[in-house]
Formats: sequence, C-alpha cells, structure tokens
Amino acid sequence: MTAAVPELPFELRPFGPEGQWTYEDGVLTGRAGARQDRFVPPGGHSLDPASDAPRLLGAAPDGDFQLIARVKVGFAAAFDAGVLYLHVGEREWAKLCLELSPADPTICTVVTRGRSDDVNSFVVDGDSFWLRLSRTGSAYAFHASADGEKWTFVRVFSLGDADGAKASIGFLVQSPTGEGCEASFDRIAFRPAGLDDLRDGS
Repeated sequence: MTAAVPELPFELRPFGPEGQWTYEDGVLTGRAGARQDRFVPPGGHSLDPASDAPRLLGAAPDGDFQLIARVKVGFAAAFDAGVLYLHVGEREWAKLCLELSPADPTICTVVTRGRSDDVNSFVVDGDSFWLRLSRTGSAYAFHASADGEKWTFVRVFSLGDADGAKASIGFLVQSPTGEGCEASFDRIAFRPAGLDDLRDGS
C-alpha cells in the first residue's frame, strides 16, 4: 500500500502498527494505538525497542531539502505526540515531536544511534505547532515555529551515511502511556533546498 500526498514529490508507505492513515482536503491524519511508541531506552539492556508506532514514510530525494508541516495532536495522556520522522536504518532514526511531556505541550527530539536520547526543548501553548525537518549537506536540523514564518532552532545532528541517500522521511504518531492518540498534519510542504543559517529564524 502506498499513499500519495500531492504536496510531496515521493510516495508514502506505512510502517509499524496500523495507523489508520487518511488524507483529505490537505490534511493527513494518523492514529496510534494504546502504548505505541518508537523509543529504545538509553539505560536499557536491549537494543530492541519495547514497541513500535505507526509511521508513514517515503524515500527522501537526493540533496538538500526541507519537510514542513503543522501538526495538531489530540492530547490525552503523557507523551502523546505527533512527529516528523527521519529513518536511515533499524538502529538509526530521529523524531521531532509536539508532545505532552508529561503535562505541557512541548517540542521534544529523539535521536537514536543504537539507543535513543531524549531532549525537551521548550513548552508551547495549545495543541498545534509547526515542525520542520531539513537536510543541508551531511547535516540534519530540526526547527519549530508558532506561525510557520519565524523558526526556532531546536537541534542539528548527523545520522547515517554522509550523503544521506538512504534516508526516509515522513510522519509518526505515538501514545506511549495512553490508550491511543490521533494527530493531523496540514500545511504540508517540501522544499528541495537546505538552510543557509540554522539560527537566524528563517
């Protein structure tokens, strides 16, 4: 099964548990089931994630890019989140999340290299925020925005091969402690260009 989102120059395929993904009138919606998450505890004894979460991913085109979406999350339990997701291998992936963490909506990131790290960046108002995943050269960057115009730098990192050719990008929904979570993504955009300055708000 593949899904075509007109704003993206690549098809999307579902991975992980059933996400009930739909696309209608410019809005992509997915749903995580109870206690579904994609996270490898940094202090655990196993490299296998305790569980998985619904993902909808496509092969990133070669070169620099920006993937942008406004996410709205139906928060019900701690760590419910809507996510922009980057995947380069079974033990190498990253998440940019609008997450209830644990009581306030928060911009959070996870980068997994065998095991996951977990970083809370800043609290936001409400259940909706803009997220951006970009690649410039061999580096990936996460940004977030209240209005889709002025962007706050969240994180820069490398992952996988330097050329990034095998990367997949897309969307994820999680509900690690709850009974399920729905998230929707609109204003989806793909730009085949990187960022000149990660910290100037553009």
